[in-house]
Amino acid sequence: MREELLTIGAFARASGLSPKALRLYDELDLLRPLRVDPDSGYRHYAPAQLERARLVAWLRRLGMPLAEIRTVCALDRPAAGREIRAYWARVEAELAVRRDLAAFLVDQLTDETRGDGTMTLQLRCTTAHSDRGRVRPVNQDAVYAGRRLLAVADGFGPAGAPASSAAVAALRFLDDGAEPAAGSVLDTLQEAVRGADQAVRDAAGDDESAGTTLTALLLTGSRLALAHIGDSRAYLLRDGELFRVTQDHSWVQSLLDEGRLTPEEAESHPQRALLLKALGAPGSPSPDLRLRSPRPGDRYLLCSDGLTTVVPEPRIAALLSGPSPAEALVTAANTAGGPDNVSCAVADVVEAEADVTIAG
Repeated sequence: MREELLTIGAFARASGLSPKALRLYDELDLLRPLRVDPDSGYRHYAPAQLERARLVAWLRRLGMPLAEIRTVCALDRPAAGREIRAYWARVEAELAVRRDLAAFLVDQLTDETRGDGTMTLQLRCTTAHSDRGRVRPVNQDAVYAGRRLLAVADGFGPAGAPASSAAVAALRFLDDGAEPAAGSVLDTLQEAVRGADQAVRDAAGDDESAGTTLTALLLTGSRLALAHIGDSRAYLLRDGELFRVTQDHSWVQSLLDEGRLTPEEAESHPQRALLLKALGAPGSPSPDLRLRSPRPGDRYLLCSDGLTTVVPEPRIAALLSGPSPAEALVTAANTAGGPDNVSCAVADVVEAEADVTIAG
């Protein structure tokens, strides 16, 4: 018995897609009707096409672009599920950045008393240390710790050392000059990172394989701005608990986010050093930019991946809580084999007026 076809109106009601959308998807070769009347041009669909149409409708409700929907629809069910999971991981990462920015803007625009009684904070550097490790012939890391600025860069390529040094040097004016207004601290740091990218390109010269990661914190008033690109990291130790506050821009991290690797598999993956983003890389850099609300007593750690690839986070938390934490963390990395350069900068958040003596 011949299967009865559905008119475009009936198919639209059954699938949750409007006739206008169905006509568009026909033109884009995403959802072709089974038959088009040669005289009237009227579209007819088979009931068997409803599953694909409903999938398209659901993916559109997720906000997935049509080009990615076409890719998903061409996959088998398990692969399509993995692709949707990967898409949503990217969406959540983007939403987290937008959420932080929205909260900051709401706070700034609705609190008319800000600046009159708000606690003023500053960074007190406890220790900062950089070491070439036990294997590498030179140190391509650079580190800086001041009263407002904390930065770590990990260079790569033949000109990696000049690249990382140039990136950090390009930010130092933030610590030396006038304190930026709290309301513009994120813009100030963003512009400084753009300048750092140009400085890296100048330092690398014709070496297109050179570049650097960069993770930086800038504190002004009661606001802390974070800029991050690459696989160096920032951690927060608050009330004895360690929090990782950056996401690696690496191939392996993307596979972890998409559920294609387990944490155990990631530790030994042969491409775990492959970066997706860095300063000096082709194209315009797109660093993560975040605003945080620091508290007195917070301790921040910025480090290169020479630490995190060999020292587990529970051990990092224990050493970060003790005296001379940067030196202790570097020693731990070298004790674990020191396969890479390792750099750590540690600073505490304190009240600017307070006379606080930091251990170490």
